[in-house]
Amino acid sequence: LWNLPVVFICENNHYGMGTSQDRHAASTEFYKRGDYIPGIHVDGMDVLAVREATRFALEYCPANGPLVYEISTYRYHGHSMSDPGTSYRTRDEVQEVRQTRDPITGFRERIVGAGLCDINELKAIEAQVRKDVDADVKKAKSDSEIGVEELCYDIYEQNLAGSVRGCVPWEQWEHKKTQKAINL
Repeated sequence: LWNLPVVFICENNHYGMGTSQDRHAASTEFYKRGDYIPGIHVDGMDVLAVREATRFALEYCPANGPLVYEISTYRYHGHSMSDPGTSYRTRDEVQEVRQTRDPITGFRERIVGAGLCDINELKAIEAQVRKDVDADVKKAKSDSEIGVEELCYDIYEQNLAGSVRGCVPWEQWEHKKTQKAINL
């Protein structure tokens, strides 16, 4: 793969649609399936573990090439609207994960326990976040639909190819840069 600085991520919620990984995979250590690409298992329910895995990838990949991450997480709800998520797992299983491994409550407990903030500060932040999200949802629902031409805006920070190919090869869209990337 030419030692490209890429991280391939397998987000593993331990169910393929409604089938447990133990029933459908000969090996459930998916991070080992990259053959010649090194793989790492990451606890996706631990905010700090994900942060550190991201830091490692940013340091490792530019000099050494690709990585495979299996980020182990959990899906609280069904896979889709037609999947209630209750036919292949029990409500007790879902509740146990919520109570023992939830990433938000787990991180909250860690930072309060470490004395980095108190619970009242976090409650105030959560209330403000809910208020902001509600306002943004209301705005999004009232805004008009964007023009189809805007789908190709800001794809690249430095567009080297000119136009952007549409769904078919003869369809070309203009690429416009309307804002500067914030993560550069």
